[in-house]
Amino acid sequence: MMKQINLNQKLGLTILLGLLAFSILVACFSPHSIDEQNLAQRLLLPSGDNWLGTDHFGRDMMTRLASAIGLSFSLGVLCVISASVLGVTLGVCSAWAGGRVEQALDVVVNILLALPGLVLVLLLSALAPGSFLVMYLAISLVQWVEYYRVTRAITRTIVDSPERQVSAMMGFGKWYQFKRHIWPAVAPSVFIMAAFGAANAILMMASLGFIAVGIQPPLAELGLMSVELFPFYIEAPWVLAQPLLVVALLVLGFHLLAGASRESLNSAD
Repeated sequence: MMKQINLNQKLGLTILLGLLAFSILVACFSPHSIDEQNLAQRLLLPSGDNWLGTDHFGRDMMTRLASAIGLSFSLGVLCVISASVLGVTLGVCSAWAGGRVEQALDVVVNILLALPGLVLVLLLSALAPGSFLVMYLAISLVQWVEYYRVTRAITRTIVDSPERQVSAMMGFGKWYQFKRHIWPAVAPSVFIMAAFGAANAILMMASLGFIAVGIQPPLAELGLMSVELFPFYIEAPWVLAQPLLVVALLVLGFHLLAGASRESLNSAD
């Protein structure tokens, strides 16, 4: 079982690192720009000048895909960092403090849970279409709730454990108690949620691109590219397949990491 888990992790990392390397190398060495148009060379097959062909405006597909991958990674990482830090911090504070602090946070969480996550992200993004900052804040606002709920549930158990109480009676501060007792118990679940969260953030951004309230032209974004290229699926199916395949690979890579981490955690239990 552990061998299979390690293989899944390696495969997921290989996919993600390969896509990231592709994005960086193309951004550094491509002679084309993402908005460089040439209508005389629209929907070309892959060639020596355009390794992945061109789109309906004659723009180089490889350059645009590399830019879109970098944008997706940026959003996924930023959302994971913000949501995990906020969710874990508030989850620990809620379980440790209890009382009115926990009640107030529960009210906020219940309000956010009352709306489906994607609908809430859509509503906020529609207020400022094309704004990466608004999209990032909206997705982070949705995702921190999961970190909060899981962290609070685990922290409640650890706070009442004899080991943590002994540390408190011996005079160790709360920061030490968090590092020594709470974080080791919370960390595996946080890593699993982070991997799923990055994949969900990428899917949310692509979904907003599908309905034209996400990233706007001339920037390259995987969902927007798919919508723009869909009318040409008969004339040039290879260009439509490229952004769809990249989205699938990104999600697969993160899910392999999350699934392997979950199986590893279950095996340890």
